[in-house]
Amino acid sequence: MRRFPANFRWGTATAAYQIEGATRIDGRGPSIWDAFSQIPGKIHGGHTGDIACDHYRRFKEDVGLLKSMGVKCYRFSIAWPRILPQGRGDVNEKGVAFYNELIDCLIENDIEPWVTIYHWDLPLALQIEMDGLLNPDIAKCFADYARVCFERFGDRVRHWITLNEPWCSAVLGHGNGYFAPGRVSETEPFLAAHNLLRAHAYIVDTLRKTADRALEFSLGWFADPVYFGDYPSSMRDRLGSTLPQFSEEDQKLLKGSSDFFGLNHYNTNMSAAERSIDSMLQDLYNNEGDHVDLLRDPSWKQTDMGWNIVPWGIRKLLEWIDRRYDHPPIYITENGCALPGEDVREVALNDVGRLEFFKGYLGACHEAIENGVDLRGYMCWSMMDNLEWSHGYSKRFGLTWVDFKTGERHPKASFRWYSTVCAENAMRPVE
Repeated sequence: MRRFPANFRWGTATAAYQIEGATRIDGRGPSIWDAFSQIPGKIHGGHTGDIACDHYRRFKEDVGLLKSMGVKCYRFSIAWPRILPQGRGDVNEKGVAFYNELIDCLIENDIEPWVTIYHWDLPLALQIEMDGLLNPDIAKCFADYARVCFERFGDRVRHWITLNEPWCSAVLGHGNGYFAPGRVSETEPFLAAHNLLRAHAYIVDTLRKTADRALEFSLGWFADPVYFGDYPSSMRDRLGSTLPQFSEEDQKLLKGSSDFFGLNHYNTNMSAAERSIDSMLQDLYNNEGDHVDLLRDPSWKQTDMGWNIVPWGIRKLLEWIDRRYDHPPIYITENGCALPGEDVREVALNDVGRLEFFKGYLGACHEAIENGVDLRGYMCWSMMDNLEWSHGYSKRFGLTWVDFKTGERHPKASFRWYSTVCAENAMRPVE
């Protein structure tokens, strides 16, 4: 049995647009994903988040599932357009009331809320009125929205995550158009990323006032400015003027603006030799979002998303983060897998493949801790099946199977196994 540190936090995670539904009631405004899902061909099967898992109405049932799972923390996102329907201005009190109820319900059940401020659901009004993430003023909009969240929920929420996977917002949303808002450009991803980083800095500043080259080009793109105040030198050398410049004020706000490192991890590849900047930029915009020659060992198994199952990859990444950013506290805020055939309940409930996945990845996390990495918590993705963005409901990551016609929830074998891990703070072998 592999035992984890005494104060290790076990949890699970979701995102508002993927589970809440109720997109047109109680004053919620439209998001860029509501608009994107209405464009034919953008979402698998024409699916939308209009109903999703109906979490907005069934959150008490879902908190009951979390309690039975035995997790001590739950990461969820707040839907910006549910709080500020127009992205700024008047606050939607019904939206605030929903999150107050959810947070209180979690605390009553001894589950610590971890809140993601932005998980890709930008209010549509900000996209229409100011070009969304491409406008430098968006950073101040983020800060104003965050201030509302801090003021309304900060008395009970101690852990805040500013942005979820900003790389996806920048590249998939503005490079290849695979995600909302569906823009295709060779330069916009860098501007969107730049403004997201500024938004992060503004959010953190608001909070504090009110209360190996391939990795550098992916993780370092967003982490280096937060820890060091600027982009990796390798990006500066290769991209030159393509990368925007941070002002001195931006750099001061960015540097040291993170209390912990939140890592979402789903895939591992091997990178090939040096390449030209032109070929790297070309790959940046393909559907996979790759930016180096990425290779895979044919012996590696893959998930239903086509992502490689390589447990040692997360250990190496954790150790790289530990070295590069001077031993920061790290929380894994997402890690999980989609498996084929899980549209059939009987198949999904016996998800042995997911058990093996978690066994491998948690084992690798344990090795990283033994090697000195300050890993303090793990949140599996996801507590239940949900809308997997452009894949609609065709890809299932949940530890709970959801019947999207009736809304019924059925815990899978992985749910029970993970419950034991949480209860014992240790990992038993998969039987």
